[in-house]
Amino acid sequence: MANEKTAERHGSSKVVRYNRWGYIFLIPFFTIFVIFQLIPLVTTIWNSFFENYRSGLKQIGPNFIGLANYVSILENPDLWKYVSNTLIMWVIGFIPQIVLSLLMAYWFTDPSLRLKGQRFFKTVMYLPNLIMASAFSMLFFTLFSDHGPVNQMLIAAGILSQPFKFFSSTVASRVLVGFMNFIMWTGNTMILLMAGMMGIDPSLYEAAEVDGATANQIFWRITLPLLKPILLYVLITSLIGGLQMYDVPQILTNGTGDPARNTMTMIMWLNKHLYSRNYGMGGALSVLLFILTGILSLVVFKVSGNADKAKQAK
Repeated sequence: MANEKTAERHGSSKVVRYNRWGYIFLIPFFTIFVIFQLIPLVTTIWNSFFENYRSGLKQIGPNFIGLANYVSILENPDLWKYVSNTLIMWVIGFIPQIVLSLLMAYWFTDPSLRLKGQRFFKTVMYLPNLIMASAFSMLFFTLFSDHGPVNQMLIAAGILSQPFKFFSSTVASRVLVGFMNFIMWTGNTMILLMAGMMGIDPSLYEAAEVDGATANQIFWRITLPLLKPILLYVLITSLIGGLQMYDVPQILTNGTGDPARNTMTMIMWLNKHLYSRNYGMGGALSVLLFILTGILSLVVFKVSGNADKAKQAK
């Protein structure tokens, strides 16, 4: 008995020592998290309750004003215009992105198709994700400018009689921003969906084929339902990224959000407050954007959860 107790104590001491190493390896993560995420988050929330900006050469504040910054932003009619701008341009890019990504992922993971040159096409699809958004924006700005190659080709083909001002049209400028986001992120979404499809048990497909299921039935009844966790992850992360849309419209419109500020996003508006050193309003807008992101993410979870319950009830 004494030997058994000694062995148990010896084993438990080893476990404690191993656990200690785990905590030690977590220290760098928590250090970086506290310095670069937690402290800035707390500071932003704290600054949002103060009047703190420059008026010419004079520094106003910091003066504690409570929720006045939040009230000022919520009463500003531009707030909802910039929110709608952001969501519209995100939807324009996300819908074709998810459709094409699903289609390409299905093609690349279906062994019956035996597509040749898969590595090449996967690389080509993913390459735009590696290019900086600023470089992409400058390229599109040059291509679609009033005297750019696109206008020249349209005029030469007889489609247009004079250059079309893409950046002076609300619809055209929004479509360009959405199209650029579609090109940049389709490859990344495709890789995520491919990983999800490759994780599905092949025996499910084999059983469905034995039962005489068609390719469409297999996709809609097996692949798509089992991909729901990945699809939900893609939707949430894409929504968060869409609400943080900044670099593409900033460069395409030179920070103005023209025409008529219809391409001005929430982050572009936030940047204007920070550029003018209005830290109180900038902090309040950051907090409101954080809350909006949380609400929209929660709505997505609730809608998907209710859809699952409805299917189970049937």
